[in-house]
Amino acid sequence: MRKVKIYVTLRESVLDPQGSAVMGSLHKMGYGEVKDVRIGKYLELMISDEARDIDALVNEMCHKLLTNTVIEDYRFEIEEAVSQ
Repeated sequence: MRKVKIYVTLRESVLDPQGSAVMGSLHKMGYGEVKDVRIGKYLELMISDEARDIDALVNEMCHKLLTNTVIEDYRFEIEEAVSQ
């Protein structure tokens, strides 16, 4: 079993109003050192070892469903799942 961690963020060229709101709040709270905030999403998938090429499979799922590739970038990590 493999655990896939997917990190999705808006592209640098895309305005992030949620990130801007969080940054404004942080500044009001006295955290003026914060220069930028980008909000994203995190997904975890458990994929069987019998699956076809996991890299290709994850890329396919990200392009078809998990991300909006017009405005979002993604990266992922694959690791061995620890059985409990």
